[in-house]
Amino acid sequence: MRIGVLGTGNMAQALATHWVRAGHEVLVGGRDAGKARLLAARMGGGTRYGEPGEAAGFGEVVLAALPYGAGAEVVGSVRDRLEGRVLIDCSNPVGPGFRLLTDGGPSAAVRLARAAPGARVVKAFNLCHEDVWRMTPPVFDGRPLAVPLCGDDASALAHVEGLVRDIGCAPVAGGGLDRAGLLEATAALFIGLWVGEGADVQAIAPPLAFAAGPRR
Repeated sequence: MRIGVLGTGNMAQALATHWVRAGHEVLVGGRDAGKARLLAARMGGGTRYGEPGEAAGFGEVVLAALPYGAGAEVVGSVRDRLEGRVLIDCSNPVGPGFRLLTDGGPSAAVRLARAAPGARVVKAFNLCHEDVWRMTPPVFDGRPLAVPLCGDDASALAHVEGLVRDIGCAPVAGGGLDRAGLLEATAALFIGLWVGEGADVQAIAPPLAFAAGPRR
């Protein structure tokens, strides 16, 4: 598969490096050509680099590894190149005090979908720190990390499910794109508990067998 990457930061490197190793063709697109060139070299495997427009038009899937504040602007600037493509949003609109920056408005993923209405947006990969995504693979106590996906297009979701498996994780259906805001709010809650309270969020929920209470 051909994958374009919008962004040159830690999430771009962490996720796309897995996909290069899995044999996908990757092109990194950044407004800073030097950063894009350096990231492509770090990934290896013949990874190419260019401007955001080149990454947007490169392949079937485009990863938007962009800060919340810049995402819609960058995506909007290349909207014509994104027509019909799968666009993955991994951003977290979380600000100081672990506050959700969307503040009751559209989710970050929906804002990207509005900025590029021809793209097929899938929300994914937003619940973990970039260093978790660098693990090969992210497996804990023998169980692969589960990755919730939110999107409206079945074919787009199938593409992203495959990329989740390439990382060594397990995709989980999270509903339509209208539920992406719930994933983003979950990230805000988790980050606040992990970082602010030093709490283990896995202790919040009972095991699946007890989700409806103990069996009688």
